[in-house]
Amino acid sequence: MMDNQKQVTVQILNAFTENDKGGNPAGVVLNADALSHENKLTIAQKVGLSETAFISQSKTADYKLDFYTPTKQIAHCGHATVAAFSYLKQLGLLKSNSSSKETIDGNRKIEIQDDLAFMEQTAPSYIDVSEKKNAILNSLGLSKKDLLPNAPMQVVNTGNSFLLIPVKDAKTLEDISPDFDDIESISEAYDLIGYYIFTTDTTAEIDATARMFAPRYGILEEAGTGMAAGPLASYLFHVLQLKKTTFKIQQGKYMSPPSSSVIEVQLQVKNEHITGLMAGGKGVVAAQVEIDFTE
Repeated sequence: MMDNQKQVTVQILNAFTENDKGGNPAGVVLNADALSHENKLTIAQKVGLSETAFISQSKTADYKLDFYTPTKQIAHCGHATVAAFSYLKQLGLLKSNSSSKETIDGNRKIEIQDDLAFMEQTAPSYIDVSEKKNAILNSLGLSKKDLLPNAPMQVVNTGNSFLLIPVKDAKTLEDISPDFDDIESISEAYDLIGYYIFTTDTTAEIDATARMFAPRYGILEEAGTGMAAGPLASYLFHVLQLKKTTFKIQQGKYMSPPSSSVIEVQLQVKNEHITGLMAGGKGVVAAQVEIDFTE
């Protein structure tokens, strides 16, 4: 290797696995303190997954986490957080079942429950998108009759913004034909991570099945999105009036190839209002790769 060539070890973990299978792969890099922003972006590009988490020391939380897609840095990432803290737990590096992460958007609490890692999200905010309803439908090859009745599309944010689109049944969800250029321009207009299209037409133990498209972040479709599951659980509670506090969200089932994931969301509710929430799942080590980069 030339003098300025370096190598970093990246663990690949599948987060939000369903019965230890499927899930959404994320890269995890330990001891990332000496890596620059450019280094991290290069490594994330070479890893080629939707997100890679870089773990370094923090003065204000247990660990500092920086998240990179192949194209840019992102404030929060659910599946990479679950992957990172599952891995830290498996290495015996967590002092207790309550932990914390420092991010570029402030600190968040982390909880470990048995094999699951949960991350804190903020109380939801909602934005009406009815003025772009037709454009949104066109971007998915859908018509109004494909939507769930009395369930408006909304942008919901619990830390990141996602456009939630309720469709009437599983077949409609499976048959979506996304126009990624249109999705990207609408995502740009609302400053979204992406679209989260879902149906409540599911098996008994699953509350909703969803698909996530985020072409603006270089992700055509993702298998498990913790930062989108929080908004969806909030929507199910507030808009669809499913009055419970634990939701199971399935994702990745209709990807090609399928990679089914389950995200558990636990709402904190006071006087019918969601005051905060935790979203989590299990991370399973799948592989280890060595990435070369130039310092």
